[in-house]
Formats: sequence, structure tokens, C-alpha cells
Amino acid sequence: MEAPAAPHNPAETQLTVTSPEQMRELGRRLAKLLRAGDLVMLSGELGAGKTTLTRGLGEGLGVRGAVTSPTFVIARVHPSLGDGPPLVHVDAYRLSGGLDEMEDLDLDVSLPDSVIVVEWGEGKVEELTEDRLQVVIHRAVGDTTDEVRHVTVTGLGERWSETDLDTLSG
Repeated sequence: MEAPAAPHNPAETQLTVTSPEQMRELGRRLAKLLRAGDLVMLSGELGAGKTTLTRGLGEGLGVRGAVTSPTFVIARVHPSLGDGPPLVHVDAYRLSGGLDEMEDLDLDVSLPDSVIVVEWGEGKVEELTEDRLQVVIHRAVGDTTDEVRHVTVTGLGERWSETDLDTLSG
């Protein structure tokens, strides 16, 4: 007798991305699932594609301004060019403290009206909301020109419990 198949978790999906353009396209597809009040946490090694994914999100959300890494300004707001939510792009890499340091950015004030994307946010922004999307990008490390990325997208909380993230695979 075969063991029953593991239940499919619609709030998690794994994808393989083989180029920067595919990473941007993933961001554009992800944008279709997002709405004001959503928090997206991005993690992965340097050069994994976090900002490239966010650039696609910005394109998909139709926001103003080129999405670039906000490393030196920490947070950058991209207003919507239409009637959608603005995109708040945060790079928490240089923030050593937890939520205390993040509170200085007033993200909790922005969250209800914006889509907030935080790079390097693990251990720093989870307290903002139980409902969040975690995107983990794995790439080969070391001396490699390999463009292959393995992306795991996990929806946490009530907001994502009924969302089928498999639609991201295009």
C-alpha cells in the first residue's frame, strides 16, 4: 500500500530561475498577487537577485522611478503611477538592531497603504505583521558565472493561506 501523497501547500512554491530577465519576470508575476498592506521579505546571498526581483515587482506594480538597491539610503519609496499602492523598498543589510532600528523608518505607518519589500529583513521586520511573503533566493556560491537561482516563495499568515503561489511558475 502506498503512503498518501504529502498535502500540497498552496502557500509555498519553489521555482528555478535561469537568467536576470526571468527573475524580473517572476517579480512582475508576483506583483499581480500583491496589494496594499503586504510585506515581502527577500533573502539570499549578495548577488542572488533580490534587487532584480524587486525591479520586476516595481514594473508589475506600475510605480515611478528606477528600482535600484537602496543600500545607502536604507529605504526608498516609489509612488504608484496609477491607482495601485506605492512600493517601499528597504535594504536592512546595514541595520544591526532589530525592530527598534526598523521603527525609525516608520514602516508600520507605511504598511497599510503600501507594498513593502525588505531585503535582508530576517530577524528585523517579522514583528510588523504575521502576514508576510518570504522569498528565499539560493544561488551557487564561489567562483561561478552560473545564473541559475532556486527561489522558494512562502506565504505566512491568514492573508496568504488561500493563495495558490504555484501561479508564479507562469
